[in-house]
Amino acid sequence: MNSNKIREEFFKFFESKNHKVVPSAPMVVKDDPTLMFTNAGMNQFKDLFLGNSVVKYSRVADSQKCLRVSGKHNDLEEVGHDTYHHTMFEMLGNWSFGDYFKKDAIHWAYEFLIDKMGLDKNRMYVTVFEGSVEDNVDFDQEAFDLWKALLPESHIINGNKKDNFWEMGEVGPCGPCSEVHYDLRDDNDRTEVDGADLVNKDNPLVIEIWNLVFMQYNRKMGGILELLPNQHVDTGMGFERLCMILQGKKSNYDTDVFQLLIQKLSSLCSIPYGQDEKADIAMRVISDHLRAITFSIADGQIPSNVKAGYVIRRILRRAVRYGYTYLNFRSAFICKLVPTLVRQLGTQFPEIAAQQGFIEKIVEEEESTFLRTLATGINMLDSLLETIKKDGKTLLSGNSAFILYDTYGFPLDLTELICRENEITVDIEEFNIELQKQKARSRNAATVETHDWVDVTPCAETKFVGYDETSVETQIARYRTVVTKNTKHYQIVLTETPFYGTSGGQLGDIGKIFNANDVIEVTSTVKENGLIIHVVSKLPDNVEGMFTAEIDVESRRASAANHTATHLLHKALRTVLGSHVEQKGSMVSPNVLRFDFSHYQKMTEDEINDVIRLVNAEIRENHFCEEERDCPIENAKGKGAMMLFGEKYTENVRTIKFGESFELCGGIHAERTGDIGGFAIMTEGAISSGIRRIEALTGSAKVESEITTKRILTEIQTLFNTKSVLGAIEKLVKNNSDLNKNLDVLLKERADVIKQNIKKRLIEENGVMWYISELKASADMIKEVATQLYSEMPNIAFIATTSLDNKPGVVVMFGKKCIEDGANAGTIIKSVSKLIQGGGGGQPHIASAGGKDTSKLAEVLDVAKAMAVDMLSK
Repeated sequence: MNSNKIREEFFKFFESKNHKVVPSAPMVVKDDPTLMFTNAGMNQFKDLFLGNSVVKYSRVADSQKCLRVSGKHNDLEEVGHDTYHHTMFEMLGNWSFGDYFKKDAIHWAYEFLIDKMGLDKNRMYVTVFEGSVEDNVDFDQEAFDLWKALLPESHIINGNKKDNFWEMGEVGPCGPCSEVHYDLRDDNDRTEVDGADLVNKDNPLVIEIWNLVFMQYNRKMGGILELLPNQHVDTGMGFERLCMILQGKKSNYDTDVFQLLIQKLSSLCSIPYGQDEKADIAMRVISDHLRAITFSIADGQIPSNVKAGYVIRRILRRAVRYGYTYLNFRSAFICKLVPTLVRQLGTQFPEIAAQQGFIEKIVEEEESTFLRTLATGINMLDSLLETIKKDGKTLLSGNSAFILYDTYGFPLDLTELICRENEITVDIEEFNIELQKQKARSRNAATVETHDWVDVTPCAETKFVGYDETSVETQIARYRTVVTKNTKHYQIVLTETPFYGTSGGQLGDIGKIFNANDVIEVTSTVKENGLIIHVVSKLPDNVEGMFTAEIDVESRRASAANHTATHLLHKALRTVLGSHVEQKGSMVSPNVLRFDFSHYQKMTEDEINDVIRLVNAEIRENHFCEEERDCPIENAKGKGAMMLFGEKYTENVRTIKFGESFELCGGIHAERTGDIGGFAIMTEGAISSGIRRIEALTGSAKVESEITTKRILTEIQTLFNTKSVLGAIEKLVKNNSDLNKNLDVLLKERADVIKQNIKKRLIEENGVMWYISELKASADMIKEVATQLYSEMPNIAFIATTSLDNKPGVVVMFGKKCIEDGANAGTIIKSVSKLIQGGGGGQPHIASAGGKDTSKLAEVLDVAKAMAVDMLSK
């Protein structure tokens, strides 16, 4: 049974049990500050488990895209080396929100695996929670009794808190779980060792395939457990592992999930799979990582140097490194695998099919950039190793390895590999010290202490009235204390609110919550796991009172205008540049709008102007906002509404239409396009490969910018005493160019004079022409003189210092013959620069340094000469 059929059978089975099959949520998480990526199937239902949203379907099934590469759930180092760990994987799941519980969950798991899919019950083992004295939780007798009716008691194993008590985090819903394991070993092996003895022992052929979590507790701060008002079921089954079992394989990578990719990769590198262990590992790593990269980009996360983008870049570079080292790739190759993945999964996950060209382009650019980085890093490492060998040492400092890793993105394992080939060891202990320092800095910068919610007024879900109202009578539903960098503030949830929480790129509202006794300023509003959270610096004296929640209307109006402008901008860009343009991010504030979009080259001035004209034409048309709430998503698609990849849409959506602009959107908008008041693009530029960013102004912000520009222009006219500013600037540029040319001539003449004087003062010793002295010239002038002498005299040794303008500097240069004899200017500079409390560098033939202490220049000359003599005498 192929993998697509297996997934289909899972859906059919749970549909027959009255489950609603829902699509996978995006793998990139946007409204949960505790997560960057979806790492478990329950993530998209977190607001339901937390009680923040009303349950629409009490029974649900799905296949969720998951990524585990950071934090507690981190499988990265095992990927490709074992048979069953992955970065990106599918998690099949069935869910009950206050409906069925342990009995149905256990019976249906057994029915699907044994009766429906034909697995051997004699190979199945299950675990149940043994209980915890620490948490005062008893042995899960109910789960044990249910399994005992289906399996021999010898196949039911007690599990500890680590393996059999599932928790969302340090706080939140949790409960005992029951894992389903399967023994894939041959019969002879099974006879020798009982499968029960290998459960949860990291045996690659006795593996967990399904986890049934029974959420019945809530973990409070301080570790206290309390019973949830409703019991839930959360199950997660490894799709790739199920395919391995049903297809009769002993490795996930031998199933059709991965073999299509591996065989394509094998043909690209002309290395057969299955003949060389290192090449096989590389192919498994690359095929796994390709999936993670592709789905992340499709969900809106472009590789970058920060947060989630850095994680994706790290995964991609790890794949490139394996291809570079073990498969001999020297040009982009991962991008060539994307079409194979799309053919395989594009039907189940249409987002990758719709963006195939964009994904290929992004991956190719990232690969090419990193391959250049690898070449640069290898050159740098070769230089370091050459110096180590000359010094007769065998250890590369951990600090040097960390600089290669942290600054240049050069992988530590590749540094170790190259060093081993040169019989040199890397100081891993020192490297780890530097790495821990960096991690400590990151942790300290992001330390947040979040207390438990304190419930005030029972409320199933906050009612948002902000589309129609700017103020409302309300009560506090709950609040909690948050401490960030020793600063305390509070988060408040209201029963009803007009405040829009940051989402969809639009920043949340500001305003106030007040009554006759208190006025509380709301400094921001955020959205987290379905909750609209109002951030305040203090609590009211009586949290149980009635309040008026009122937004800052002017701030809201400016944000709404900017949000509507992003819709008009999106439409205009697609008109001017083409339908390949897709929104890849945005930021809408009262003062400015930022819009990120897919496009592969810099916009021309004419294209920018055409976009400005189109947006302003739509503003002048004064289109009315045509809004439809609770529109069935299929109806919205049928009408042509634009959807954004990477967004999580519900069955009913909100559509916003201004003229020809028609999008799904939950944000706040102007009533008419005329309310925008005008539009101007301030900047346009690249932020990563294939992604560009426009920053623009509207309304009063645009007017103020134009006033500032006009004032500056007037001041320039006054300065030049002319109305023709362009002509005056052109004349100034020409005069400046002429002066620079004359200055270059004078500098060259001055350099030639210095050079001729130096030649007269050269001293010959053992065939080397020496010049060692202080010069009354700038460091740049001395380097120019040294460069000219290098091209003229192969046997020169030149060491000069300067203290011009009380700035100490030193230049060392050796001719070609001296370099052949062992001289190295860069090595000398690294040593003597410390004497003047400075730094510098260069190449073997010429190097320079600057510093702070001019009193040591005489010593610099002595030390540099001694080092040079020593080098040339070997």
